[in-house]
Amino acid sequence: MPDLQNSASQNAPSEPRLDSTLSKGLTILEALTTARSARGVTELSRELGLTKSNTFRLLQTLRALGYVKHNDKRNYEATLKTWQIGRNVIEHLNLRELANEEMSQLSRASGETIYLAVPEALSVVYINKIDSVKPIRSWNQIGGTAPMHCVGTGKAILATNYNKLRDTIKTQLDRYTDSTLTTIEDLDADIAQTRKRGFAVDKGEFRDRVFSFGAPICLPDGEAVAALGISVPDINLPVDGHDTMGKLVREAAKTVSRRLQNL
Repeated sequence: MPDLQNSASQNAPSEPRLDSTLSKGLTILEALTTARSARGVTELSRELGLTKSNTFRLLQTLRALGYVKHNDKRNYEATLKTWQIGRNVIEHLNLRELANEEMSQLSRASGETIYLAVPEALSVVYINKIDSVKPIRSWNQIGGTAPMHCVGTGKAILATNYNKLRDTIKTQLDRYTDSTLTTIEDLDADIAQTRKRGFAVDKGEFRDRVFSFGAPICLPDGEAVAALGISVPDINLPVDGHDTMGKLVREAAKTVSRRLQNL
């Protein structure tokens, strides 16, 4: 009788051979990008189970390539080069394709205009949309922009990235309608509500009588890189419309975020 266990073992796919130097270098880089403070050679070697000489040599290589730098205390920290590479990856992702299915579902469920927007400075740019089929509908063209603090997609991105953007945007709260939030105190309160419920609401803050609802599309680290939105003329909004539209866009954005994070 043949040795089935041995035969299965021989037919099993072999594990890929890893380059130990490369894997150790990447481990060091990952440790530095996630650390809250700079690290010394001794500290890093102890944390990662590497020899001091090996750790030092790899750090010098990463430093020469621009991924690592010395600080004033001669400890090592990651540079922004890793972040820049990550941003390049994001910029080359086809967000429109990733969000297409959820946009179609939102269109069918709401009957209203659906937008996909990305941040650009303190504005959002609409990179895709599905028009409403209703006779009274909101409209904005692909490539159009809107202030981040005034519309659902923008406020969703702003709420997610608020710690980084608050100090900059507080002096840029221009008024567009009587409903626009123009003080940082009002915006703070609105952002707190947005974070609590998981979606943003624009109550005619950019265009009179046009409401919008937005939710962020996020990277694994929580940064919002885009947002889905539903835009609704107030005449089309049912009594429970705020909650209904908000939950629809929130769940759709969560689905796109999961798809993005699994790439």
